[in-house]
Amino acid sequence: MVDVLCDADRIRSPAVEDAFRAVPRHLFLPGLALDEAYADEAVAVQFSDGIATSSASQPSMVAIMLEQLDLRPGHHVLEIGAGTGYNAALMARIVGPAGAVTAVDIDEDLIARAAVHLAEAGVSGVELVAADGALGYPTGAPYDRIVLTVGSSDIRPEWVAQLGPGGRLLLPLAVRGSQLSTAFDLGPEGMLRSDSVRSCAFIRLRGLGASSDAGTRLDGVGLVLQVAEDGPGADPGGVTAALAEPGALLPVPAALGTADVWDGFGLWLAVTEPGLCRLLVCAPETGLPDDLLPLGNSTGTIALATTAGERPPGLAVVVAGFGQADVQPGSVAVRVFGAAGPMLARRLLASLDLWTAAGRPGAAEWRIAAVPAAVGEAAPSGVGVVRKEHCCLLMDLPGVPAN
Repeated sequence: MVDVLCDADRIRSPAVEDAFRAVPRHLFLPGLALDEAYADEAVAVQFSDGIATSSASQPSMVAIMLEQLDLRPGHHVLEIGAGTGYNAALMARIVGPAGAVTAVDIDEDLIARAAVHLAEAGVSGVELVAADGALGYPTGAPYDRIVLTVGSSDIRPEWVAQLGPGGRLLLPLAVRGSQLSTAFDLGPEGMLRSDSVRSCAFIRLRGLGASSDAGTRLDGVGLVLQVAEDGPGADPGGVTAALAEPGALLPVPAALGTADVWDGFGLWLAVTEPGLCRLLVCAPETGLPDDLLPLGNSTGTIALATTAGERPPGLAVVVAGFGQADVQPGSVAVRVFGAAGPMLARRLLASLDLWTAAGRPGAAEWRIAAVPAAVGEAAPSGVGVVRKEHCCLLMDLPGVPAN
C-alpha cells in the first residue's frame, strides 16, 4: 500500500511515509480481510438507516491530507472526527512523544472502538474525547494544528479561536457543491489564507455543525437538486417544469472527465455563475427523455438553471456520453430544457471557453481567504465571494483575470 502511495506521489515526505509503514491499518479495521484493509478505498464502519455515518478514509486521501497538514515533532493537534483512530495514530507517530493528539468525536461508540484499536496497535500519545467537534476542544487549546476528517459547510469561529499563532486549520470545506480539502494558515491579523486546496469527498459533520444543504428531491424525475447555500440558487419548481420540456442536444468542443465536471469546470461555474446547480440521481429510473445521467449511487452532473423568480424557466445540463455507446471517453454535450434553456446553454458554453482559456484550472489552482462573516459583509458581492453563516470566502485564481 505504501509503495503504491509513494509511486503515485500521494506520500511525499519521509515523516508521512514512516508513519504509514509503522501503523498497521488492519488493526483499525478488525474483521476485514487484509487485501481489503490495505486497498486504496474508503471503508464505511458505521451506518444509520442505511446511510454511512463514519468511515475509514481512503489511504491516498489520508496521505494527501497529512501532507497538507505538515505536522512537525512536538506539535499539539486537535482532530475532529476520530473515526477508527487510524488517522490519530498516524499523527501521533509524526508528532512524537513531545507532541500530543486529541481526537474528538460526537459518537461515544466510535470513541470506545477507537480506544480499542489504538491499544491493540500499541499507540500512545492520543487523547480520545466524546464531544461535539463543532465546538472544538478548548481544554487542550491552543493547537498548532486542527484537522477535520469530516466535511463541513462552514468554518466555525471556535476552531479559529483555538488555533495558536501561525497555526493551520485543515478541513473538507463545502464550496457551492464541491468539497475541498483546504489547509488554512492563520495570519497575525486573524485572516485564514489557504496554503493548499485539493478535491475530496467526506461524510458530513453531525451535531451543531451539521449541514442543511442536503438538496431538494424533484418529484417524478428521480433527481435531487443541489444549489448554492449563499445565493438565490435554482428554483426547484422551475427546474422540474423545465425538465418537462426537453430541447436540443448541443455538442461540446472539449472533453471533460469526472473531476472536470465536479471540481474543475464545475467549481469554476460554481464560483462564477449564480445559476449553477447539481443534479444527483436518487432513483433507479429518472423518467427523463434520454440517458441524461448514468444511473447508480452518487451519480450526477452540473447544470445552469434560471434562479428563483426568473421566468420563463430553463435549464442547460452537461451530459456525459449523451446516451451513445460509440462516443469517445470524456465526450460531453449540453441538453437544453425549457424556454430559457438556449440562453443558459450559451452562457454555459461561454464559461467553458473562459475556463479552457485559463488553462482548465482544478481545485488545486484556487486560493481561498476566509474572514469572519461580519468582516466579510464589507466585501463586494459577485465573482469569487462565497458567503456563509460564520465566514466569508474570497476565491481567487492567481494569474487568471477576473471575468
